[in-house]
Amino acid sequence: MATPHDLGKKGEELAAGFLEAKGYNILDRNYRFKRAEVDLVALRLEPAELVFVEVKARSDTAFTYPEEAVDQAKRQAMFRAADSYIYEKKMMGIPVRFDIIAIGFDNPDHPLIHHIEDAFRMMGGTDMGFGETDIQF
Repeated sequence: MATPHDLGKKGEELAAGFLEAKGYNILDRNYRFKRAEVDLVALRLEPAELVFVEVKARSDTAFTYPEEAVDQAKRQAMFRAADSYIYEKKMMGIPVRFDIIAIGFDNPDHPLIHHIEDAFRMMGGTDMGFGETDIQF
């Protein structure tokens, strides 16, 4: 049985490959700013968007979906890391999006990948959380 760390790394690799197959360019992996971390930073060209991605992988999704682990504290940390990344890389002016890629390894040979685009956003300094139609299974 894989450790949670190994499962997370496998999930991040699958998520990066999934995004690349959809035409995204992976700019960074595991970007850190102080205690905040973003699993993947990607650039989508059409339309141009800088996408900060949280990857959540679970070996068993019977009781909770992986994306349910992205709580307000994690979202706030992602916002801080994104601000730092944009400033550090001088990418101001590019539209920003926050996504979640949830991966269920209930069947390790056939993991299920669920990409939740624009899963949450920062509006007027308030974390808006999941939109009503963002999670669909």
